Amino acid sequence: MSRSQKPHSSRRQYLKSSVKLLGFVLLLREIDIAWGAKILGVRIWPSEDYTRITLESDTPLPITQQILTNPDRLVVDVQGMELNATLKDLVAKVKPNDPYVSQIRIGQFQPGVTRLVFDLKEPVKPQLFTLDPVAEYQYRMVLDLYPSTPPDPLMELVKSSARKEKALEKSNEEIDLIAQFAIKKEKEAPKTPMAQAIPEIKEIPAPAKYKRLITIAIDPGHGGEDPGAIGSMGSKEKNVVLSIAKRLRDKIEGEAYMRPFLTRDGDYFVPLHVRVQKARRVEADLFVSIHADAFIESRAKGASVFVLSQMGASSSMARWMANKENASDLIGGINIKTQDKQVANLLLDMSTTAQIKDSLQVGNSILKQIGGFATLHKGKVEQASFAVLKAPDIPSILVETAFISNPQEEARLNDDAYQDRIAEAILKGIKEYFSKNPPVARRINS
Repeated sequence: MSRSQKPHSSRRQYLKSSVKLLGFVLLLREIDIAWGAKILGVRIWPSEDYTRITLESDTPLPITQQILTNPDRLVVDVQGMELNATLKDLVAKVKPNDPYVSQIRIGQFQPGVTRLVFDLKEPVKPQLFTLDPVAEYQYRMVLDLYPSTPPDPLMELVKSSARKEKALEKSNEEIDLIAQFAIKKEKEAPKTPMAQAIPEIKEIPAPAKYKRLITIAIDPGHGGEDPGAIGSMGSKEKNVVLSIAKRLRDKIEGEAYMRPFLTRDGDYFVPLHVRVQKARRVEADLFVSIHADAFIESRAKGASVFVLSQMGASSSMARWMANKENASDLIGGINIKTQDKQVANLLLDMSTTAQIKDSLQVGNSILKQIGGFATLHKGKVEQASFAVLKAPDIPSILVETAFISNPQEEARLNDDAYQDRIAEAILKGIKEYFSKNPPVARRINS
């Protein structure tokens, strides 16, 4: 080799060595990142709809899953992680009443791989997805366990209200008999002589063939991973509104011609468009979403009622509220890959003027009732583009029961008497609306 070739050869060898060294450094960095992942929290949210398991970490977690049968099990492998105490906490979080998970077993499958085995009570369709940091959360690995055969909310509602349906049928039969008797008596009455003045004959009302149960969909905001607003005393909106919603449910249950339906009856998250779909599935006559929001100023106070707007928000506050509530999906966590975008978009575009008109009527009735004992933030129903109010064929309102960010109102929201009065006011407003706008006929057994 000539002298002129030696410097070039040395340079090539130096460059090769540098590339190898750089590659080794990058590999060490990748290993460090993977092994540096720290589990910040583990949570499990059981419900009849589905059970959600969440692993929160400071960096994304590479995860794989597989379903095994005989018996039914779900196996999840978390890469780049050694078994630790925080992860072990998940075992104790399984509740006996969880519809789908009987127990969780966690072990070190191999170096750098932690295995989670979910023993299942029935076959499930798992959905595994990750969420980027948002609000107070870091990276989240979410595992949703859906039943292979989803529950039918309409059938459940029909079963639970069967006794009321029978009582209503009997009442309608009695009304029909009374009407038929009145018609018969009218026919048998002696004819009025021509010489006498003919009295005005009032039209006999038709038999009440179409009287039916009125279905009220009650939607407690937030839930599960999404706590909603949090007051200075630590009160979580999701808990307060669920308590109010259950009070309203019990009051509606006490009405002979009404039946309630809760979009969630426990502490779990329901995506906004799913809440709307549930109300449509049970053919609700009214959708009432219950909230207790916060504002940037703790002085903000008073209850409010909102309905949908197609022409922009009625105030900057209404716009701010709608944007905040519409962010629930990001915080609660939805699987973008499997979300029914076509249905969601359809709901966004199909809202009608008639729906908004009816919503304003029932909203005004409820606001008037609440104003009879509580402070109102605004004396009129406000409008904004709330995603949860976009059912095209169901009058829909959102009630902000008070500002949880206001210390005085936070205390009030935790008071049983106040919660009961709010629920009673909503019921009175609903009854006033339907007394003026009776529901139309519907197919049998709806």
